[in-house]
Amino acid sequence: MKYIHFLVIALLLLSTIPAYSQETSFDTFLRGFDYDTRDDMKIDSKELVLLLQSGKAVLVDIRFPEEVAVWRTGFAVTIPLNELPARYKELPRNKIIVTACPHKDRSAIAMTYLRTQGYNARYLTDGLVGLAEHLRGERAKDLAEALGLVNQKRR
Repeated sequence: MKYIHFLVIALLLLSTIPAYSQETSFDTFLRGFDYDTRDDMKIDSKELVLLLQSGKAVLVDIRFPEEVAVWRTGFAVTIPLNELPARYKELPRNKIIVTACPHKDRSAIAMTYLRTQGYNARYLTDGLVGLAEHLRGERAKDLAEALGLVNQKRR
């Protein structure tokens, strides 16, 4: 039921964009939507961390600038949701793009938009709050080291 709520919001947002053809990329996305698509569009913090460590994914923080100013991840690309249509081309097409906000409502919208633009996008199911909870102690250290954000292991 929650997913339907996110999809309705995304549809409403995308419906405000002027139509230049009979079929939009969102129409195509919906026509191809099935259980595999539903599974493929989600990712949790544990899987995200593994993909970030292997260089296969990029985390995109789509929160408002004020939210990012108060607390940031330090390893995400920051593109506010309302800037995504103008800035999505900054994202690499050869990696999985994982969209995130504190919970998941806005990130589901961003993921849907990026998929309609041809990106392999997913949304973070446990949100940035869940990611912060997951990245405690050794997990944070291991990710920071893998991303080159800190010196390698101190012993």
